[in-house]
Amino acid sequence: MLGLRTVVYFVSDLQKAKEWYAKAFETQAYFDEPFYVGFNIAGYELGLLPEEGSEIIKGDNTISYWGVEKIEEVYEKLIALGATEHEKPHSVGGPLMVASVRDPWGNIIGIIYNPAFELP
Repeated sequence: MLGLRTVVYFVSDLQKAKEWYAKAFETQAYFDEPFYVGFNIAGYELGLLPEEGSEIIKGDNTISYWGVEKIEEVYEKLIALGATEHEKPHSVGGPLMVASVRDPWGNIIGIIYNPAFELP
């Protein structure tokens, strides 16, 4: 295993999702095709795939957390953009905090403040 490379979210409206994620992550897509939209988030891939056919079941069994510095501000920004609460910001030990929201398509976006985290 080489580590995390890509997180993919399925969306029913690729164009609206592309615009929403550009605002939410404050970056533009670097790859933009009808079958996939990709964002580079500090060297990690955030991908959007169109839902095809019947709706995909989106569960609470897996959450990927995106690192942030000001978790309360980022959480409130995502809510203001139309996300809904999944888990309010809270401490999980010392200064480490996590939170999560559901995007307008039902995907869970986790955010984490971890001052001890360092990239290899």
